Amino acid sequence: MSRVGLLPVTIPEGVTIDLAGQVLTAKGKQGELNLTFVDDVVPSVEDGNIWVKPANDSLKARKMWGTFRSLASNVVIGVSEGFTKDLQVNGVGYRAQVQGKDLVLQLGHSHEIRHPIPEGIKITCETQNDISIFGADKQAVGATAAKIRSYRPPEPYKGKGVKYKDEQILRKEGKKK
Repeated sequence: MSRVGLLPVTIPEGVTIDLAGQVLTAKGKQGELNLTFVDDVVPSVEDGNIWVKPANDSLKARKMWGTFRSLASNVVIGVSEGFTKDLQVNGVGYRAQVQGKDLVLQLGHSHEIRHPIPEGIKITCETQNDISIFGADKQAVGATAAKIRSYRPPEPYKGKGVKYKDEQILRKEGKKK
């Protein structure tokens, strides 16, 4: 049985929820997001809470129960507060800056890398080494951060590359003379 699915999703002030059949639409100060539930779960809105229940007693319904409760929670938090991922660029000559609708990265290649900023995502660079990614859609924020990190993942010897701000890199010892 899902322990996550038993909990309701509380709707905060300033967020309006529309439930039409299996489609949940949330509007808040960060924008508007939609979530389409599968047929194995039954969503309902009661007393300022979103409840998700399994439609039947099948294994798939019980699996989807907790998953879609978490997805509904992410939608509500996304339109009310938003999600942020912070990246850090480490290395001599490595830097990042926002130019127009592109994030320009210099990561030790012979060329600069231009990453187009997706719709609904806001990227800021406080310094040349810090990148902050903000958006209402948790999946889009995480995917954008992972794509930027993939251009030059941190290496274990000197720690050079793009890493998440809270990521711990397992450092290795170099060759002995």
